[in-house]
Amino acid sequence: MRVFQIMAGIATELREDYPTALPADGGYLWVSVTRREFEVTLPHLQTMLHTLCGGGLVDLHVSDLLNNQLPSHHDYTSAYDVLVFRRLAAAQTDTDLTQPGEPLHESNRKSVPQVLRRINTHPVGFAVFDRVLLSVHPANCAVRDAYAERLLSSTNGLGVRNGASRLPVDPADLMLRVVNYMVDGYLELRRELTRDLDRWQEALLDTRKKFYDWRSMLDTRLSLHILDEVCEDQRAAIQDWIEAVKTWPAPSTEQGQRERELLLVRSRDVLEHIERVIHHVDRLERSAETAVQMHFSVQGNRTNDTMRALTAITAIFLPLNLITGFFGMNFEFLPLIHQADGLWWAVSSMVLIALSLVALFWRKRYLARTGH
Repeated sequence: MRVFQIMAGIATELREDYPTALPADGGYLWVSVTRREFEVTLPHLQTMLHTLCGGGLVDLHVSDLLNNQLPSHHDYTSAYDVLVFRRLAAAQTDTDLTQPGEPLHESNRKSVPQVLRRINTHPVGFAVFDRVLLSVHPANCAVRDAYAERLLSSTNGLGVRNGASRLPVDPADLMLRVVNYMVDGYLELRRELTRDLDRWQEALLDTRKKFYDWRSMLDTRLSLHILDEVCEDQRAAIQDWIEAVKTWPAPSTEQGQRERELLLVRSRDVLEHIERVIHHVDRLERSAETAVQMHFSVQGNRTNDTMRALTAITAIFLPLNLITGFFGMNFEFLPLIHQADGLWWAVSSMVLIALSLVALFWRKRYLARTGH
């Protein structure tokens, strides 16, 4: 468990696990626990929330925060809002592949990063009270620790004024910044997705090698579908959050109204980032589908070229076979049979006919070498 206090433009990490009082001067607390800690220390957390906020979590939301398979979604009560957002996690696998398009040989495997086959997500839950943010993370959550370090370092060596301009103003703002940090992971993943798809396309369109690894290609497309579903749930959750924020009571002060507007702006910014990921995933899916179609189109064109060349060669030798068959008939009286130069006339005519057909077919590009 990690507890942070944000007050007067300064963020500090508290030593006590269960604070008993809220910070002064409009400050707030961020209580961050792992899912296992949340399950074990739930009674103490509920007591802390009752002391600080006047009420705890309802049983339905407790079940949601403990559920490791829950999709991204938003819910609310009169006292707090709950947002579950699935963060990106790369599941390490023992399966290594050779270069795309080459057959998989157990005796000669090369380690090639396959990001698309390792996409995995874990839910992160947030309970947003007026002056307390409770977040539930998976074990060893790098996102929580990374943002906590950023939060603490934002005031190190800086004055209060500079620190205040960088720190979240309330628990809802802090929650959105953590969510945005998780969405940035999806945005960074686009480069790796694009690089892997480019490698697949090069392998599919390489006419010098035969493509074998269709199973991995199918896994790639399935991973893109899963990522698209995850992002769609994230978009729906943030949209529900934005609609819920619009229903909150209007602030009584001008500063409060400005902070509410900035909160909506940040929420829409997170939504726009998620939509960018969805758009990119959709483009990658279309690119993968196009690469597969182009692969079969290229293979079809190669087959057509081969059949055209074989047909032209057959057409060249057809009249030659006709001549040899004619002079091979068992008749006594045939032209050129009893002449000394008959053989050379037949051979010359066969060569002339063959050269004429080769020139004709070459001019019509039946025998021309086509590039792929």
